[in-house]
Amino acid sequence: MTADRRPTIPHRRATTLVTLVAPVALTAVAVLVALTWADELPDPVATHWGPGGTPDDFSSLAGALLLLALTSVLLSLSCWVLALRLGAEATTRRIAAGTSVGIAALLAVLVVGSLALQRGVDDARDTGPITGVVVAAFATGLVLGVVAALLVPGDPDVTTTDAPPADAARLPLAPDERAAWTVSVWSPAAIGVALPVIALQVVLSIVLDTWLLLAIAAVLAALLATMLVLRVTVSAAGLVARSPLGWPRVHVPLEQVVAAHAETISPLRDFGGWGYRVALDGRAGFVLRAGDALVVERTGGRTTVVTVDDAATAAALLNTLAERSRVS
Repeated sequence: MTADRRPTIPHRRATTLVTLVAPVALTAVAVLVALTWADELPDPVATHWGPGGTPDDFSSLAGALLLLALTSVLLSLSCWVLALRLGAEATTRRIAAGTSVGIAALLAVLVVGSLALQRGVDDARDTGPITGVVVAAFATGLVLGVVAALLVPGDPDVTTTDAPPADAARLPLAPDERAAWTVSVWSPAAIGVALPVIALQVVLSIVLDTWLLLAIAAVLAALLATMLVLRVTVSAAGLVARSPLGWPRVHVPLEQVVAAHAETISPLRDFGGWGYRVALDGRAGFVLRAGDALVVERTGGRTTVVTVDDAATAAALLNTLAERSRVS
């Protein structure tokens, strides 16, 4: 049961427009707007604010804008390359697009917003707190990131009428018998690292009396819930793996199942970490811990991987249901 480990990446033009062109254009607009304010800004401009809400680091306007441009463009290029090389799955392309646009928007609003506070100020040290700008930057980045992810087209509807290979494991079922398999899985290693970070943010928010750090802790907790806790189900709907918030979500319909099998996975060795991951060989999916994994060879040369307990049973049931769907 082997699959083409270099599947064709679909929707390359649309992915390029959203993941590369859009964030670069957004950054260019932000730089041009800031340059029109050059005569109204102090020299140097403030580029960082301390815990007390006062500026504590400064730069020339050109230096601040160059840093914005380089950071945004390099990040967008990295996300674009990832999407076009490893984006056989729509989820991968959407994460790349959302990350590229979301962070570019966050940085653009952060830099332009901080400069707007300094218009007409003779000395950048007299600039007020930046809390409102930071909140607006995070909100804009989140909204535009979600919009960008939604704009990326989904996967082509490639199906097969062939039954899984004869040597693929099956789960014996009576002709009229229905069956489903479901399990919850989480990542002990990643959660063990993330929880102390969240706790530290909460403690710092109390000690420093800064509610923004508490908001960051809440965002980190939400990201933890979306990426490191999973519900996996094999049923007549195929394979569905989703976070408690409903996204990210992977769905492999029965008509796209070529074959399924169990495999032993090492997150660091095989995928470079935990969460929704894409391997260098093109495999993609949820890798939350080491050990058993359900590996589904799909139409279009794609391969979906989900680490779960009792992966052999899940694979056998998925093969059985896929075969039954071909003759029903």
